[in-house]
Amino acid sequence: MPILTTRRAMLASTFGATLVPWSHAKAQTPKINELRLFVPAAPGGGWDGTARAIEKVLKERKTVGTIQLENVAGAGGTVGLPRFIGMRGRRNTLMVSGLTLVSSAIANKSPMSASQTTPIARITGETHVLVVPADSPLKTLADFVKAFREDPRAMVVAGGSAGGTDHILLGMLADRLGVDTSRINYVAYSGGGPAVAAIIGSHVKAGISNWSEFASHIESGKMRALGLSSEERLNGVNVPTMREAGVDVVLYNWRAVFAPPGIPDDHRAELEALIEELVKSKEWIAETDQREWQRIYMPRGEFASFLEQETKAVGEILKRLGLAG
Repeated sequence: MPILTTRRAMLASTFGATLVPWSHAKAQTPKINELRLFVPAAPGGGWDGTARAIEKVLKERKTVGTIQLENVAGAGGTVGLPRFIGMRGRRNTLMVSGLTLVSSAIANKSPMSASQTTPIARITGETHVLVVPADSPLKTLADFVKAFREDPRAMVVAGGSAGGTDHILLGMLADRLGVDTSRINYVAYSGGGPAVAAIIGSHVKAGISNWSEFASHIESGKMRALGLSSEERLNGVNVPTMREAGVDVVLYNWRAVFAPPGIPDDHRAELEALIEELVKSKEWIAETDQREWQRIYMPRGEFASFLEQETKAVGEILKRLGLAG
């Protein structure tokens, strides 16, 4: 991943603290008196877990004094998003969100979107995995592709909510394989447990979810993994990527941090430096390894361009799936 160029100088924050480049000694770590982390989702989910991991590492590194977390749940982040955008100009405030916010804003026809915030950085991601029941005759991704092309309606695929990242990945697969997306047979489950039961019980032909949701069932032999949606294989996991297996699809359930709109350029640079130092710290590397998150850091400039492209691509897929106008 590209590395954000080290800044030569950092301006003082609201609280009089100075942020310095991440490459300086730990004793010179930037200090902020108070930081607010806003999560447009309920406690316990992926965004909340990411926010709490950020909180943990920042405290370990003594980068900040007090960290306040606020959760506002609902509609894939679109209930909390207006509140965050309404924090226009507020300093030392970051929203932790991700791909689902992009898709939910489109599917829910929200008048507000992540593009109205100040993107700071993409920080982590989880790969999706396509699985089949252990007794499935489909042994490889090539077997799935053949069956999917021959009869998409017969290939019943379980996943999370309609329009979510699992559904988007299936839509991307159909698009790349020339399958009519109107013929996709996708069964949306409200939680991971019911989807797992449907797959293991062979009530569906296949399933899609984050690797972490299915990993234990794959390792126990109750599911067979056919392909990962990441650019590279996971360490120690003998499952090919979809691209490696001949299907040019890459998708991460990525998570990122955003600042409110209207913040001064100097403060935006301070927040960029704060996050850059965070993601390059040994504490963050250990935390993400423990949680089996992929480190896909993307600094502000690259992330802003990526966000624009991702929003367009997701919108097109959702439209083909009949979930967007």
